[in-house]
Amino acid sequence: MRPSASKIDKAIAAAEDAAARRQPLICPLCDRPIPPDAKSSRHHLVPRLKGGTHLGTVRLHQICHSAIHARFSEAELATRLSDIDSLKADPEIADFVAWVKTKPPAFHAPTRRTRKRGA
Repeated sequence: MRPSASKIDKAIAAAEDAAARRQPLICPLCDRPIPPDAKSSRHHLVPRLKGGTHLGTVRLHQICHSAIHARFSEAELATRLSDIDSLKADPEIADFVAWVKTKPPAFHAPTRRTRKRGA
């Protein structure tokens, strides 16, 4: 019998928490450490709505994760931005990363959707 998606998510979260206690995680988008007290979440490289439920995820600062979803539609993420290198190469994300790198590792602020964001 296959474990449920929620059990898999809980196991991944527990493993990440244990690893973070040993050594801080590094956000692959901004390359800053993710301290245990920082807001963070897992980003599906291919959105779940586009078939990415059982594909790869990465742990990001919440502000980095929110910046991605504020700028791009699920379709864009699935077709042209389904890996960290593609995201980093996008000019909007590159500008965001340059800005957020100047902030402390646990920094968080609300993120607004961009006006031009597609559906």
